[in-house]
This record gives sequence, C-alpha cells and structure tokens, in this order.
Amino acid sequence: MNLLRVWVIAANGFREVIRDRILYVIGFFAILMALALRILPEISVGADGKIFLDLGLAATSLLGAIVAIFVGTGLINKEIEKRTVLVLIPKPISRTEFLVGKHLGLSAVLAVMIGVMTVIYLGMLVWAKIPFSLTSLLISQAFLLLECAVLTAVAILFGVFTSSILATLFSFGVYFMGHISRDLLKLGEIAKNESIAEITRSLYLVLPNLERFNLKNEAVYGILPTSIELWSNLLYGVLYIVLLLTLANLIFARRQF
Repeated sequence: MNLLRVWVIAANGFREVIRDRILYVIGFFAILMALALRILPEISVGADGKIFLDLGLAATSLLGAIVAIFVGTGLINKEIEKRTVLVLIPKPISRTEFLVGKHLGLSAVLAVMIGVMTVIYLGMLVWAKIPFSLTSLLISQAFLLLECAVLTAVAILFGVFTSSILATLFSFGVYFMGHISRDLLKLGEIAKNESIAEITRSLYLVLPNLERFNLKNEAVYGILPTSIELWSNLLYGVLYIVLLLTLANLIFARRQF
C-alpha cells in the first residue's frame, strides 16, 4: 500500500466532504447550545450546569454519529453511481488504498467538526461559569472521535455492497445495537432460554461495543477511567476499524464495474 496515494485520496475526500457543506452542522450545534444556555436556567432549579454539560456532550455525539453514517455510506456508493470509480480503479491505485483513503478523509472531517464543536462548547462553559474537568471532557471527545471512526468503517462496509438507503439503515442499526450490546447480553442471561442466550451472545461478539467509547457520564462528573481501560478501549477501536475495512476490502475486491 502506497501511503502517498492514500494521502492524496484522503485529502481529496476531505475537500469533497467540506464542499458538501457538512460543517454547517457546527452552526446548528452552536445555535442549539446558545438556546440551551438561555433556556435551561429558567426551567431547571440549580441543575442547569450539569444538564448543559450533559446536553453538549450528547449533542456532539449524536451529530458526529449522523455525519459519520450519512456521509460514510455514500463515500463508495457515490463513486460507483457516478462511475468515477471506473476512472480511479484502473489507475495504479489499489482498492485497499481507495477504501483506506476514503476512511481517513472522512475521519479528518469528523476530527475538525468535533474539535470546533468542542471549542465552542468549552467557550460557553467558561462564559457561563459552569465548573468542569477539562481533562475528562477532552478524553471523552477523543473517544467520541474514535467511535465515529468505527461508525465510518461500518458505513463503508455496508456501502460497498448495498444501496445508500439500506447501508444507512444498517449502520444506524449497528449504532443503536452497539450501545445496548451489554444489555442484550444480560437480557439473554436473565431470559434463561438457551436459544435467546446464544443469539444475544452472538450479537455481543459480532457487534462493536460502542459503549466502550462512551465516556460522557465520566466527563460530566470529572471522573477519569484508569489508563489500562483507556488503552484497551483505544486498541479495541483501532482493531475493529482494521477488521471492518479488511472485510470491506474483500467484498469490494469481488465487485465488477
């Protein structure tokens, strides 16, 4: 794999997504936070600071997931539908370089988007004099970016073999199921039915455990997970991305254009 070609594809993908005005999401986030900062003190009694902290993290997480899934599912499909993939693939660009470059390009967009939203969020916290733990918040946002990178890989995987609509639905399904996979496992144990338990165990093993990247509660209360937990979750996310992109590459390699 040629890193220079991957870099060129990633840079082109980054510019393409920026041209699609995807960063207007940041404007929506800023307006939402400004409204929350104005309204929350009037409808809550002394708890508006904690609510604002939680709302900002939740909004960033949801908007990041939406962008990762909606844009990610179209990264490959759009190239196929426009037939531009016919121009790219015959050149000295492997399909692996093409997929990895696309993933890195969107991940870079998500990094910029989450970074700017975090700066806006922190600025409002300082302006409103709401106490917070900077380290916990930054670590939480870093793991949110990792979750969005995993979701981007999920979206690309579905996008290489199905339509954009189905890929989007499947990706949102993985997103929701990935956040309740532990609960599903516990449900299978409580049900005391071997068939249900087997299904829930299989889902838990196959689906990405996205709750490993969810550090919002810790950030709100200024709690830091242990370094072992953080490093293991980071390794889990990176390995899952590699696995998903490998599967996507195997499927993409079999497609005829």
